[in-house]
Amino acid sequence: MYVDKKTYFNSIAPKRIKQRRAKRYYWNDITKYCNYFVHEDNSVLEIGCGTGELLNDLKAKNKIGIDFSEEMISQAKSQFPGLDVRQMPGEELNLNQKFDVIILSNLIGYLEDIQKVLTQLKTVSHANTKIIVSYYSFIWEPILKFGELIGYKTKTPNQNWLSLAEINNMLYLSGFHVYRTSRRMIFPVYIPLLSEFMNGFLAKMPLFRLLCINNFSFAKNIQYETEELVAKKYSVSVIIPARNESGNIENVLLRMPQLGNSTELIFVESNSSDDTWKQIQKVKTNFDATYNIQCFQITEAGKSAAVRKGFEMARGEVLMILDADLTVAPEDLTKFYEAIASGKGDFINGSRLVYPMEKEAMRFLNRIGNKFFSNIFTWLLDQRFKDTLCGTKVMFKKDYEKLKVNRKFFGDFDPFGDFDLLFGAYKLNLCIVELPVRYHERTYGRTNISRFKHGFILLKMCFFAARKIKFI
Repeated sequence: MYVDKKTYFNSIAPKRIKQRRAKRYYWNDITKYCNYFVHEDNSVLEIGCGTGELLNDLKAKNKIGIDFSEEMISQAKSQFPGLDVRQMPGEELNLNQKFDVIILSNLIGYLEDIQKVLTQLKTVSHANTKIIVSYYSFIWEPILKFGELIGYKTKTPNQNWLSLAEINNMLYLSGFHVYRTSRRMIFPVYIPLLSEFMNGFLAKMPLFRLLCINNFSFAKNIQYETEELVAKKYSVSVIIPARNESGNIENVLLRMPQLGNSTELIFVESNSSDDTWKQIQKVKTNFDATYNIQCFQITEAGKSAAVRKGFEMARGEVLMILDADLTVAPEDLTKFYEAIASGKGDFINGSRLVYPMEKEAMRFLNRIGNKFFSNIFTWLLDQRFKDTLCGTKVMFKKDYEKLKVNRKFFGDFDPFGDFDLLFGAYKLNLCIVELPVRYHERTYGRTNISRFKHGFILLKMCFFAARKIKFI
């Protein structure tokens, strides 16, 4: 029998607050997970806000919720008088604002036309808006139906049961790129110890996670701009950390392409035993009329300190890291610029393990270590990684400023900065994209990496980050 959904939700609204409170263990997990990716300076729109619990608990500065049920909105206003909630169907969005985050929590199953609602999100999205969609896994349909039958769960009208692939396809058709998917909660009932084990540990493990009740899709706007507009869209700062790289410094300048509407080069030298600093000063003098060059000398050890110094001093809108050993070609920076300027990603990570390498480009144990950490990151961050330790990484300066504030969340002991930036980008809910590059042999000097010492530090970071990312 057909049931009008608006009539249905109006009818259950008076009991909704009490029912949701009774099932708060389940609902609070969704709120906690969304809050992980929402930040205090974000503006948030929730479509289908119901009685307002999730929206109220988000830590964002600016929050608006809409729902097509006037009775749900009435209950939300009664429960949270200061919350901005409005009666408005998702198919007819009429808001004169662009939001940083848009959340659709356990909603799409009830929509008559999912694609129409998702397409409407374009009207309230800017270039960097992130969409978070959560919904029941279709494998839970018989279990939830049984819950309704025995009275444990509120009966609902017939709804859409979609797989993650179907949800992601709907988002793509509506103009959004899905960059991450995740699953949470195997046991949606709270029983001390058992629930903690099932949901806090087992639900994070391979295979078991396929049994989770909640699927999450994270998506960003697909931008459609001409190549000419993209080519001159942003200013760029290229940070070049250099230690014992004297023989490569001039080649950086000779091979550097013009990027964006202006290109700034920032050399940061630290603790070299050769004449790297002298060479940097020399090229600044010789090329100053052609390039916008800054150079700094620091005493702190490690590439991470050099990168941070360069990022602090950078004046460009896009920040790039190019190792002075030139094992990644400066010419490839054009691809990185195009990827971030066209909106394909917010954080572009180089991947050296796609193309065949030159014979001496990467030692065998280094390659094994890279593949090991790539597998850990694929599990940790819920998206596939091929290479986490490529030195070439690109992000927006405005995002780096936010990442700095969050740095204390993961700890501050990464000697290279690769994990620090990747973990930080994930916490900021940035779209991380890998870009394949060819990895070349060194033509001067030797690596500054200690395979075992530094590998142990990076492994320690992964264990620490797992507590902050996976087991939340």
